[in-house]
Amino acid sequence: MLLNISHDYSSKKPVIDAEVGKTFTLAQRQEWKGISHQNINITAASLDIYNLLTANGKENTCNIEMRPNGIIISFRSMQETYALVIANYKLKVYKGKAEEYSFYKDQHFIKIWAGSNDPEIHQFVKKIIKNKSDNAPTRVDDL
Repeated sequence: MLLNISHDYSSKKPVIDAEVGKTFTLAQRQEWKGISHQNINITAASLDIYNLLTANGKENTCNIEMRPNGIIISFRSMQETYALVIANYKLKVYKGKAEEYSFYKDQHFIKIWAGSNDPEIHQFVKKIIKNKSDNAPTRVDDL
C-alpha cells in the first residue's frame, strides 16, 4: 500500500504495524546489524510513484526499513513523505542488472541503484531476502 505518512502518522501506524509488524527491538537490531538503509538512489518506479517523484525535481532517493513481516520503502515528494508498505508474502525482489535491485508489490515497483562502490546495499538486500525466507510459512514439501 502506498501511503502519505506526512500528516496524521499516528492514525496510519496501526495499519502499517498490522501489515508488516512492529519495529524490531534493540536486541534484534543488533542481531541483524542494522535494519535500515538511507539515501538509496531510485532508478525507476511504477507510474504512480514516478509521478510523485517527478514532482520533486531533485535527486530521487529512498530509505528502506526492514520489519519482521516485510519492508517499508519511504521517499519524499515535494514537502510530503510517502511510504510503500510491502508485506513479505507480497514482496518480490529481483536483481535485473548487476547493480540494480527491484522491489515489487502488485502494481507498484521501485528499482534502486546498488553501485559497485557501495557493498553495504548488496548486504542489506541479502538481509531482506533472509528475513523474508525466515518468516515464510511452512510449506507442505517441508513436512
